[in-house]
Order: sequence, then structure tokens, then C-alpha cells
Amino acid sequence: MEYIRVADKAELPANKMILVVVAGKEVLLANVDGSYHAIANKCTHLGGSLSKGSLEGSIVTCPRHGARFDVKTGQAIGNARIGFIKMSVKDEVSYTVKVEGTDIFVGSA
Repeated sequence: MEYIRVADKAELPANKMILVVVAGKEVLLANVDGSYHAIANKCTHLGGSLSKGSLEGSIVTCPRHGARFDVKTGQAIGNARIGFIKMSVKDEVSYTVKVEGTDIFVGSA
């Protein structure tokens, strides 16, 4: 697996997230209490940008319809909603992250 440098630790404070690009794909990179995690940025419901959503603990909420994902695993933990209608969502693709010094790398499969 090839790892691509995507950020410096100083660019991503604890409990924040940013959008990075890995091998042409948009990836959400999150810092959860000093531990870095990466999942696909596009919501599996209708493609909303997760990096524009909110992060609480390790859970990111899509700004479009409220689908929720665990950034540690990519697992979908909350369905999307439009009004009173709930729609199921699929898990997100997750990526391997490694840190060397102050550099953050994400694996491209």
C-alpha cells in the first residue's frame, strides 16, 4: 500500500476534521482526541460532503440529511432523514492513517 502525505498535525487540531485528496478521491480526515482517522468524504445517501458536517466525538453527521458515520471505522450508525422519512445508508470506505513526526499520511488502496 502506498501512503500519501495529506497534512501536517498543526493543520488539524484535536476534535476537528478537514477535507484532503488521496489518489484523486476526496477523503475526510479527522482528529479524535489526538488519534487520526480517514473515511470517504461523500455521504453514501446522496453524496453530501461530510467535511461540511459536524463532528461530535468520533461521529460525523452529514449536513444534508443527517446520516451519521463513525470516523474510526466508517460504519453507518444513523440513517438519513427527510422530514419524517428515514432512509438507510451504507458504511463509508475507511482508509489507513499513519503519522510520522508531524506528517499525516493516508493509505491509497
